[in-house]
Amino acid sequence: MELRQIEYFIEVAKREHMTEAAVALHVAQSAVSRQIYNLEEELGVPLFIREGRKIKLTPIGHTFLANMEQAMDIIDRSKRELAESLNPEKGTIRIGFPSSLASYILPKVISDFRVIYPEAKFTLKQGSYRYLIDSVIKGNINMALIGPLPMNEKKIHGETLFIENLVALLSESHPLALKKSLNLNELQGNPFIVYPKGYVLRDIVMKACKLHGFEPEVAFEGKDTDAIKGLVAAGLGVTLIPEISLIDSLPRFTVRLPLDEPSVTRAVGVIIPTERELMPTEKLFYQFLRDTFATLEGFQ
Repeated sequence: MELRQIEYFIEVAKREHMTEAAVALHVAQSAVSRQIYNLEEELGVPLFIREGRKIKLTPIGHTFLANMEQAMDIIDRSKRELAESLNPEKGTIRIGFPSSLASYILPKVISDFRVIYPEAKFTLKQGSYRYLIDSVIKGNINMALIGPLPMNEKKIHGETLFIENLVALLSESHPLALKKSLNLNELQGNPFIVYPKGYVLRDIVMKACKLHGFEPEVAFEGKDTDAIKGLVAAGLGVTLIPEISLIDSLPRFTVRLPLDEPSVTRAVGVIIPTERELMPTEKLFYQFLRDTFATLEGFQ
């Protein structure tokens, strides 16, 4: 069984079409057909069911595809490790992040890192709380910035980088807009704009409000931090939002008000897998994150 056969098989399996696979592989269709035929002959089982021009995987073909994709991931990872071991300053860092850290924290640390390692590359994945955790566990990414750090996840290791405050964001026409700070219960009865269910920031807001004796009335939901800011600016409701997301981008027609004690906070950190090693370049970035946030000066 040759590596080329595996590559051709995976491409055909994904497209379920010989011609389309050949085009994607930049080879003749006959070459693809021949390699698939040779692979099935060697294995002694049919991997595909032919239905005219379309082909579909057999049950054993599905199992073989899953195994071969894992094998190719291992091969690709090994190639990257070899390349990065020769020069870890030129490798690729695969990292995930939530939208609340997209406007300031992540761009800043990447920019600072590339001052030291200008040839390092990044593959970025934005997603919800659970998506980021699952992506690290499955190997789609090797680390993620996240807040708060997940508990009772045996396949990941988390380390706190900093504690951040959530602040109230109101339209400048809101009756409370002229205040210097707020008690959270002063927002009772206001329409709230929050993240959808499944986003941990929503859970933090809902829990904080309940601790202050009320359940917020959810008027709108937004998956993106900028969308939530825009809805607030339009006077459609109020929200609690990580203070960091407003550092460089406080929307027009809005005001940011700190919350009086007890404050609403979350711990922001980085998670990495426990069952596999980080790539050499990712190790550099991981240590850079830890060093950067080790002091308040580094965070600022």
